[in-house]
Amino acid sequence: MTATIIDGRAVAARLRAEVAVRVDALKAQGLTPGLTVVLAGDDPASATYVRQKEKMAAEVGMNGRTLRLSADVSVTALERVVDELNADPSVHGLLLQLPLPGGIGGDAVRALQERIRPEKDVDGLHPINVGRLLSGAPTLPSCTPAGIMRLIADAGVDPQGRRAVVIGRSAIVGKPMALLLLEANATVTICHSRTPDLPAVCREADILVAAVGRPGLVRRDWVKPGACVIDVGTTRDPATGKLAGDVAFDEVVEVAGAITPVPGGVGPMTVASLLANTCTAAERAFAAARR
Repeated sequence: MTATIIDGRAVAARLRAEVAVRVDALKAQGLTPGLTVVLAGDDPASATYVRQKEKMAAEVGMNGRTLRLSADVSVTALERVVDELNADPSVHGLLLQLPLPGGIGGDAVRALQERIRPEKDVDGLHPINVGRLLSGAPTLPSCTPAGIMRLIADAGVDPQGRRAVVIGRSAIVGKPMALLLLEANATVTICHSRTPDLPAVCREADILVAAVGRPGLVRRDWVKPGACVIDVGTTRDPATGKLAGDVAFDEVVEVAGAITPVPGGVGPMTVASLLANTCTAAERAFAAARR
C-alpha cells in the first residue's frame, strides 16, 4: 500500500479562495478586512514569511501591511505600537512576527502577545482565545492546528471515534492540536520526551500528528497501517539547506493511508488559516458594530 499524499498547497489554495469570497461579501458592505504584521529587526527568515503573508493577503482582497521596526526597538516602543494598532478600527488582525530582536524573549514576548486584544489575536495565542478553545466556545484558533484540521478533513478522515496521537506539547501546535481533535470527538493522547515506549503509543493512532522538530523521528514501524500521518516538523539541514520533517517519509508513505509531505504539506496551511482568522475577526467586528 502507498499512502495518499495530502497536497497542502492545493488545500491552502481552496481555503484562500473561500476566504476571498467572504472578503468580497464584507467589502460589498463597506468593510475591508485588515491584517497588520509587526516585524522588528532584519531576520531573513522572518522577512520571507512576512512577504508571503503580504502577498496572500493581497490575493484574497485584504489590506495586508507590515509595520517594520528597527532591530534596536525597545519593549516599551513595541507596547506603544501594539496599543496603537489595538485602537485602530481598520486593523482586524494583528500579530508580532517572532523571533523579536535584541534578546527580547520569554516573559516579555508573552506579555506583548497578551497585550494584543483577543478579538485581533489572529495567531490564536492570547490566553483568552486559548481558554475559549479549551471550553469549546467560538474563538480564533492557533493557525497551524486549524490548518491541520482542514487537511485531515480534506483527506476524507473523520476524527470522530478515532484514536489520535499528538507528538509534541507546545503552546503553538501540540496543545491546541489536541484540543481541536478532542473537540472533533477523537480520543486524544499527547506524547512528549517523557512518554515511555513512544513507538507503541504511536502505533495505536488512526491520526498521528508529529510536531517536535526531530527529523525522521517517526519510522515505518511506528505507524498503524492506514493511519493519517501529519508531519509538522520543518528542520533545515545546515549543509544542504533542505527542509526535513519529523516523519521518515519514504518509509511511512508505504504503510500510512494518507500523509503530508515536507515541504508542501502543513506549511502552506498556516498562512491560509491566518487569513481565515483575520476574515473571521473582521466579520465579528462588523457584526458588533451593527448591534
